[in-house]
Amino acid sequence: MRVVIVNCFDTYEERIDLIYDFFENKGHEVTVIQSDFRHFKKVKRTEDKPGFIFIQSKPYYKNMSLTRLISHYKFAKKAFEVVGKLQPDLLYTIVPPNSLAMFAAKYKKKNRNTMLIFDLIDLWPETMPIGKISSFPPFTFWRLMRDKSLKISDLIVTECNHYQSILANELKSINTQTVYLAKREVNIERYPIFNNARIHLCYLGSINNIIDIPKIKKIIKSINELKSTTLHIIGDGESKQVLIDEVISTGANVEFYGKIYDLQEKQKIFDKCHFGLNIMKDNVCVGLTMKSIDYFQHGLPIINNIKADTTNLVEDYCIGMNITDDNLLEVAERIALMKESEWIFLKNNTDKVFIDFFSKESFDESLEKAIGVYC
Repeated sequence: MRVVIVNCFDTYEERIDLIYDFFENKGHEVTVIQSDFRHFKKVKRTEDKPGFIFIQSKPYYKNMSLTRLISHYKFAKKAFEVVGKLQPDLLYTIVPPNSLAMFAAKYKKKNRNTMLIFDLIDLWPETMPIGKISSFPPFTFWRLMRDKSLKISDLIVTECNHYQSILANELKSINTQTVYLAKREVNIERYPIFNNARIHLCYLGSINNIIDIPKIKKIIKSINELKSTTLHIIGDGESKQVLIDEVISTGANVEFYGKIYDLQEKQKIFDKCHFGLNIMKDNVCVGLTMKSIDYFQHGLPIINNIKADTTNLVEDYCIGMNITDDNLLEVAERIALMKESEWIFLKNNTDKVFIDFFSKESFDESLEKAIGVYC
């Protein structure tokens, strides 16, 4: 069987690689069509990759811009010109961008024997912090570009259960399965240190307009008033200095490392920390974050305000603490008074949750359950 995977963002390439391996291990011929523009780094990709066709794409430099939308649309159009030449038996399309869903649905209508799978790794505009204006044009048209296409598919895969609840009406009578984000297990050394004199927290990832800096400030201020606190920042972004300044204003310390890609180097920082911060604005519609899976992979419990899937994991498997405006002081006190035995208990649970839900083995099992009947 010929399988073609269409994906715009290198951000989710780890997921793409797992999907690629899944189909290839079944003996299928697999091709990935992907943009040559790296979203996070905002640079052109120059290296080749076996099994991948990279489409030349228009650069953009702001995450919220008309230029970005035009770039996505032109990529989708070019990508499906290649799809037409490859004539896949199974077309696995990663959404967003929503324009990919539209072009995939058009292709399916003309090629009814092609099996179409949509993998919803994000929801646009729902996950964007734009408030009530998302219910008005042009955002309604943007959403409909995706929603009208969903019913054409044979299967919908979602990266978290929360997306299925958000799109409950659109997904009626459509076969839908959750396949969580996942990471391969890595061979790295860990030497975790429990510091009883000072609380060490970590923030990992992009420092952008969807993280809740005021809430992070409140959390750190509340903990620091009870026990001296340091925030370790691995990442970068347009709001970097705002985050640093706000945390320092609480009296806490900040250690800024910038972007780190080496897993062992990240582990050295995680080993110093009690918790990883998994905090976004309340109006951001997500059930699971990529940063949380990074924390889990490295055995770091989380302080979390992400609803649905992540809240349930924290509550059901004791892998950290869910925080709200109502319980913030209570959580801060619990963190400040935490004993080493409780911390080790949380870390052991975190390791188990990673293996059970976010490892390659778990991913393959979930994908087999979702897709096995089709291939």
